[in-house]
Amino acid sequence: MNQEVSIPIAFLFGFLSFVSPCVLPLVPSYISFVTGISFEELTGSNGGKELKKVILVNSLMFILGFSAVFVSMGASATFAGELLRTYQDIIRKVGGVVIILLGIHIVGIINFRILQQDKRLHFFREKPAGILGSFLIGVGFAAGWTPCIGPILATILMMAASSDTLLHGVLLLIVYSLGLAIPFFLTAIGITTFLKHFNRLKRHMRVVSIATGSLLIITGALIYFNYFAIFTGYLNSLFS
Repeated sequence: MNQEVSIPIAFLFGFLSFVSPCVLPLVPSYISFVTGISFEELTGSNGGKELKKVILVNSLMFILGFSAVFVSMGASATFAGELLRTYQDIIRKVGGVVIILLGIHIVGIINFRILQQDKRLHFFREKPAGILGSFLIGVGFAAGWTPCIGPILATILMMAASSDTLLHGVLLLIVYSLGLAIPFFLTAIGITTFLKHFNRLKRHMRVVSIATGSLLIITGALIYFNYFAIFTGYLNSLFS
C-alpha cells in the first residue's frame, strides 16, 4: 500500500462518516447530549463565554473518546495483520469482497439486517457527569457502530491490517478520526450556522450514500485484484 496516498483517503473516509445519513442528522442531538445543554440554549442568541467554553471542552472530550477507540482498533488490526502476514493474499481477497458487500449495502442494492442495528446513544440513558462523561459517550459512539459508519470504518481497518508497520496503521486511524472530528467540532462551535444550512444538506443524503457506497465498491475491487497499491502509486506520481 502506498502510505502517502492512503493518508488523505483515510481523512476522506472520516469526513464521509460524518456526512453519512445516520450521523449527520443526529449531530445536533449528539452536541446537546454531550454538552448537557438544551437545544434552545445551544441555538439561543444569549450564549456567553461560559456556554461556549462548556461546548468547546465537552466536544473535545467526546472527540478524544471516539478517537481513542478508533486508534486502538487500528493498532489491533495492524498487529493482527502482521501476525497473519503469511495469509495476506487470502486476507486481502476476503477483505476486498467484504468491502464490496458493505458498499452495496450503503448504496441500497442489498440491505444486511445486521448492519441495520441502531446502537447510537443507547449506551447511556442519561449523560454521565462531567467531562469524563463526554469522553465515555465518545467511547460509546465508537463502540456502537451505526449502519453507515461501520462499513467505512471497516474499510479503514482492513487498510490498517495491510499496513507495513504498526505506526502506519495507527496513523491511518488517527487521520480517519480527524476527518470525523474536525467537521463535528466546527459544527459544535457554529451550531446555529449549521442548522441554517441543514435542511439543504438533508436533500442530498441519498447522493452521499450512493457516492460513499460506490467509493467502497471501487476500493474493495482494487484491493481484491491487488491494484490498490498500483492505483495509489499512480495518484502519488500525479501530485508529486
